[in-house]
Amino acid sequence: MPAEKRKPRTAPAPYNRQPKKSKPKDTSSTSALEITSTSRQNLTLSDWLTVFAYADAHPLTPQADVVKHFQTQRSGALIFTQSTLSRKLKEHPELEKHVNDNPNALSSKQPQIVTHPDVERALFLWVKHMEGKGEQVSGPMLKEKRN
Repeated sequence: MPAEKRKPRTAPAPYNRQPKKSKPKDTSSTSALEITSTSRQNLTLSDWLTVFAYADAHPLTPQADVVKHFQTQRSGALIFTQSTLSRKLKEHPELEKHVNDNPNALSSKQPQIVTHPDVERALFLWVKHMEGKGEQVSGPMLKEKRN
């Protein structure tokens, strides 16, 4: 049986991509969503500190009302459940300590655990040295240097 020849397909049209909105450079990352969104997100440590500050300022407010308050904010809703809030309130002292020890952690979504502080410190000093020389440091360079 001879193989059938197929007509060539036309190339698919390019995706209609929306341009990204630019963020101010001097603010920490956030997971805030538009008010119309209903999907949960992993919040950054900066977002959780905002939630903790609100909960500390309103100690008699039930946790369910705290969740509703952040879901209905106009300037970017933070979507999380009451059970997540309860768990994070228990972890509040540890998260505060982590942010105080590492201010760059505000934009991260979970604390990074350093298992070899001496290697971490050496890499930090090397990156500062490279930046001082005007060199760019990439991920593969860091991995190689770590080894």
